This record gives sequence, C-alpha cells and structure tokens, in this order.
Amino acid sequence: MRCILEFRRVFFRDARADVPPSNKVVFVLAGQSNMAGRGGVTGARWDGVVPPDSAPSPSVLRLTADLRWEEAREPLHQGIDVGGGNRAVGVGPGMAFANAVLRSGRLDGAAVGLVPCAVGGTRMAEWGKGSELYGDMVRRARVAVETGGRIGAVLWYQGESDTVRWADANSYGRRMAMLVRDLRADLAMPHLLLIQVGLASGLGQYTEVVREAQKGLRLHNVRFVDAMGLPFQDGHLHLNTQAQVQLGHMLAQSYLDYGTSNKH
Repeated sequence: MRCILEFRRVFFRDARADVPPSNKVVFVLAGQSNMAGRGGVTGARWDGVVPPDSAPSPSVLRLTADLRWEEAREPLHQGIDVGGGNRAVGVGPGMAFANAVLRSGRLDGAAVGLVPCAVGGTRMAEWGKGSELYGDMVRRARVAVETGGRIGAVLWYQGESDTVRWADANSYGRRMAMLVRDLRADLAMPHLLLIQVGLASGLGQYTEVVREAQKGLRLHNVRFVDAMGLPFQDGHLHLNTQAQVQLGHMLAQSYLDYGTSNKH
C-alpha cells in the first residue's frame, strides 16, 4: 500500500509539472534586439553571466517557442529571436522586470508569465497587422491566457531599425498608434496597457525623429519609459547587462505606478 501511495504522489506531482497556474499575470515582451536582450553578448557569444536581479524564480514562467510553459531563465528569447539560427541572445529587461514586480507584493500571490516575442533587426512596418510577427505575437498572447490568468501589459522596445530611412522614421508614430489599436481589438482588451521604451540608440540619423514620435503618442494607457543614457554593451547600440537590469526596474515601476493610479 505504501508503494502505491508513493507512486500516486509521484505520478500526480509529475502530471502537474507542466500545467501552468491559472492565477498568473502575463506580460508580452515585444520589439527588437534590445528587448530580446544582448546584455553580455560579444560577437556571437553570450558570457552566461546572470545578475541576481535576473535570477530564475519558480514564480516566473516563460512561454517557449513551441507554446509550453517552463520556469523562465536568461536568455528569455532563446529559441524566439533566432536570426537564422546563429544569433546570440543574452540578458534583456524581462527577468529583472518580473522579479521586481513579484517583490512588490502587488500580485496577490499570482505567478508572472512572460511571453517573449521580440526579434532583432525588425522595423515597425514588419510588426503591422497581417505580418508574421504580429500574428505570432497575438497567437502567443492568446495561448498564454488559455489556462487562466490575465494580460497585465505589453512591454515594447523597438525602433532602432526605423532610424535609417526618413520614410520609416516619419511614419513611426502613425504605425505605432495603429499597432496599439489593432492589439487592443484582436485581444479584446480596449484598455490594454502598453509600456514603450524610448530609444537609447539608433542605426541611422533619425533617432530623434523616432524618439519624438514615441514621446508624442497620445493614447490612453500607453506609458513611456526612457532608456536614453543607459550604458551600452557595444558602445553604441545594445544595452549592456547592467543597463538591462536597470531598464527592467524602470519598466516594473511604470507598471506598478499604473496600477496605483488606476485603483478605484
């Protein structure tokens, strides 16, 4: 009888291992390389250094490329931001964000579910409704809440690739506003919170044009966190590990401030 009871305990524990908690708050991480994470990446290799604020936690989950939940750990975008199969990903803001939100105690015991969707080198035009990137992001967001929970916010860091051509930079504000409206419609969340990160760098000469478009976006429940001034990994484009942790904290504070200001 003792053996049977032990078998039952092991069987049911293992059967539950891949079942995500229904009580979770989901955050979609989207954009390009600085959201995907290049902290600690030199050339085509990540140094493997995970700062304490980005350490894994049983209460922080990640939706994998094949739509399974697992305990989240750096690099969050492994298998998502593949870039032909040989692109190195490192530390991004997602884990530091999740751990900071958990430490706040404001989730009332809920787990954090992270849904990585960012892909390096992508322009805003590639994220419009009808594109593969947009379709994947919406599909992954929907799957994330199929087993329960709610979407807390979309964290968006993108735009470096839109600083190269005037046409892209000049259209950035219009395309970003359309993206927010389309996401809210397709996720049936008219008040969906989106926190966008203001560019710290760009690939071209129109960085300030894109930054002004980001700062000028006048839609409800769209917040702005500025990465300008954070230190770079490579001297000019990608945030280093320290900067990514700091950005994660900034995003968490923005989310928590939003929750405070929207309490009834």
